[in-house]
Parts: sequence; structure tokens; C-alpha cells
Amino acid sequence: MILYGSSLSPYVRKVLAYAGEKGIELELQPTGFPNPTAEFLDASPFRKMPAFRDGDYTLADSTAIIHYLEAKHPQPVMIPADAELRGKVIWFEEFSDTVLTSCGAKMFFNRVVAPLIGRAGDLDVAEVAERDELPPILDYVEKVVPNDDGYLVGDGITLADIAVASPFANLAHLNVKIDPGRHPRTLAYVERILARPSFRPWIEKEAAFLARQAA
Repeated sequence: MILYGSSLSPYVRKVLAYAGEKGIELELQPTGFPNPTAEFLDASPFRKMPAFRDGDYTLADSTAIIHYLEAKHPQPVMIPADAELRGKVIWFEEFSDTVLTSCGAKMFFNRVVAPLIGRAGDLDVAEVAERDELPPILDYVEKVVPNDDGYLVGDGITLADIAVASPFANLAHLNVKIDPGRHPRTLAYVERILARPSFRPWIEKEAAFLARQAA
């Protein structure tokens, strides 16, 4: 099975970490940006990543890919069958995809991606996102993350934890400072989830790549 994209995308990293927790092998291939490959375009007609191929079957969108994989590889369970637990998992993924990641993207694109592709980023947009948009989002995360070694939903790791933790890797790459006095539970939770073997190798590779680009 092939996943098209870059793990610097929180959405791609989410799928990779999810697959890692499930023990599913995915071959990560670049999209060919700025000249997308025919294989990527076949899987993602609107050029969004991640895209996915399993033989002749293709999908685009991280949520669609994950639900496909969950149906094909139901163990270990990452999306619970229980109605209340499943509802919460879906909510946390939606929150991450549409609120947390969207906020982080304003910083990451304008400060990192735009310069990498030879464009001038809008640093004012990035500053407003960090100064005004991010703190109340972190306030919400602080309320919902466990105050111990637990997880967001149920007794074990689920897609909820993978989805919520993934964008924080990008914030770390940006050296965004999270106030330990205001968000101590968030810091401890994110550090614990991102240290898992499903995440850590990808984040280390990303940091090394960004360091080379900066040099």
C-alpha cells in the first residue's frame, strides 16, 4: 500500500502514525511537487495530500484513508464501536483537522513552506494565528486531555490521540512556545504521544530535513 505525501503535513503524519499503531505497512512516496506524478494525480484528482493506493483502489483525504484501513484491519481497534466513544473519536479528529491544524497551517505555511518553494510568506498572518488564535485552542485542549497517563477516549490509544497530537509536531518545528503554567497537561500529554514509536521516527526525519534546509 502506498501513501502519497510528506510527513511534514499533519494529515499525512496522522495516517502514518495511525498505520504504525495498527502495524500496517505503508510505503510513503512523494507527490512529485511542483510537477505531480501521474500516479499521485490518479489517486488525488484535486491534488490534495495524503492520497492512497491499495492495488487498483485509490483514495484521497486522511479521514477516508483511515476509515478504509480500519475496516480492512480492525485490530487493534482505533475507532471504537461503542456509540459514545466513537462519537468522541470522530469529534476529536474533526477538531484537529479543522481547528487545530488549520491554525497551525497559517504559521507553518507562511514561515516554513512558502520560503521552501520560493515564495514570500505572510508573516503577519502567522503572527496573528500564534498570538490570537492558538491560545484559546490550547485552552480547550488543556481541558480535555487526561491529567495522567491516560488517553482522550477510553482506556487505550485511539485515532483521537493520533489526530490531536500530530499538529503539535509542526508547532515544535516552528519553536512555538506553549506556556507550561497555562497548559501543563497539554505539554505532558503531547510529549508522551509524540514520543511513541509510531510518531518519533517521522518527526526526527522532519527535523533533520528542516535543519538541512535552514543550513
